[in-house]
Amino acid sequence: MKPTFTVRARDGAARLGCLLTAHGEVQTPAFMPVGTYGTVKAMTPEELTGLGAQIILGNTLHLLLRPGPAIVAAHGGLHGFMHWQQPILTDSGGFQVFSLKSLRRITEEGVRFRSPVHGSEVRLTPEDSMDVQLALRSDIAMALDDCTEHPATEAEARASMERSMRWALRSHEHYYRAAASEPPGGLFGIVQGGMHTPLRLASLEALLRLDWPGLAVGGLAVGEPEEERLRILESVVPHMPQDRPRYLMGVGRPEDIVAAVVRGIDMFDCVMPTRHARNGHLFTSTGVMNIRNSAYQDDLKPVDAACECYTCRNYSRAYLRHLDRCKEILGSRLNTIHNLHFYLRLMSRLRSAIARGELTACVRDLLSKRRGADAVA
Repeated sequence: MKPTFTVRARDGAARLGCLLTAHGEVQTPAFMPVGTYGTVKAMTPEELTGLGAQIILGNTLHLLLRPGPAIVAAHGGLHGFMHWQQPILTDSGGFQVFSLKSLRRITEEGVRFRSPVHGSEVRLTPEDSMDVQLALRSDIAMALDDCTEHPATEAEARASMERSMRWALRSHEHYYRAAASEPPGGLFGIVQGGMHTPLRLASLEALLRLDWPGLAVGGLAVGEPEEERLRILESVVPHMPQDRPRYLMGVGRPEDIVAAVVRGIDMFDCVMPTRHARNGHLFTSTGVMNIRNSAYQDDLKPVDAACECYTCRNYSRAYLRHLDRCKEILGSRLNTIHNLHFYLRLMSRLRSAIARGELTACVRDLLSKRRGADAVA
C-alpha cells in the first residue's frame, strides 16, 4: 500500500496531517524513535506504544550487515522480526555510509566500504538498497542518496547532488519494478544540495519529475550553523508539494524540531533522545539535565516536576544518579522512557496547538521555559 497524506489543519506554514500506511495512521507532525538494529534501544514495542510512538525508523545498512535481509524476510519483514505492528520507515543507508568516511569509496555505481562489523568489502548501490528495504517490507523506504559533506564548495555540492538525483531515478525504477507483486509501501525521495539554495531547488525540481508519496530534506544536521539550516528550510519547503509529507532527516534538538514545524516540516527522526539517555542527559521543560552531576546525589525531586512519564512519577534524581554510577541497565531504561516521553509529548503539544490555531503562543511558551537548552546542567 502506497502511503497517502491528508492535511487536516494549518497554522501559518505548519500543518496538522495524517499519513496513512498499510500498518496504520501517523498523526503529524511526528517524531520517529530510531530502531537501529530492529530495536529502539532499551524499549519493548509495547512500551513505545504506551509512550505514544506511532512510527519508528529502522537502519537499512545495519540490518544488511547483521542479521542480513534474508533472516528478516523469513519473519515476514521487519514488523514480524521485531514484533512491531505499526508503521516503519527505513533509511537507505546513505547517511551511515557518509559517516564511515575513511572506510568508503563513492562511484557512479554506488558505494563500496569496509564493513565496521567484519571488515570485508560491502557494495551498496541504489538497487541494493531497494532490495534490502523491499525484504524488510517497511511502509516507507528511502531512495539512496549521496549525503553532501559540510562544508562543501558549490562545485562539490553540485556533483554530490546530481549523483543523488541519478541514484534517485535508479532507486525509483528498481523499487517499483523489483517487488514480486506490489511493493509493501512507498518510496520517498531526498532533496540534497548542501548549503546552496539554487542546488537545493534544482534537486527538488529533478525529484518532482517522478511520483513520490513523500519527500525528505537530507544533508542537514551535519555541522552547519542553525541559521544556515533555517535558511535552507525557508528556501526549499515552500516549493515542496502541499499534499505530500515533508521529512527532515536526522534533526533532533527540541528547539530545532519546533523551528522546523513552524516552517512546514511534518516528520522527524534522531538518535538524540535515546543516545542522550544512555549518557545520563535528560531533556526537561527547562533544559537538559546531566544526571551524573554531583548536585543530584541527594536530590529527592523527580527529573521534571512538569513531566508525567513513568520515570518522573516513580523515581528521584538521586536514584537515577545512583543507577548511572553503578552502571545498572535499569538506569538507561528509565532515562530512555523519560526522554522519549518528552519528545513524543512535545509533538502531541505541537499537533494540538496547530489544530487550535495557537501554535505561536505554544512555541513561545515552550521556548521561554527552556533556558539555555544546549547547556547541560
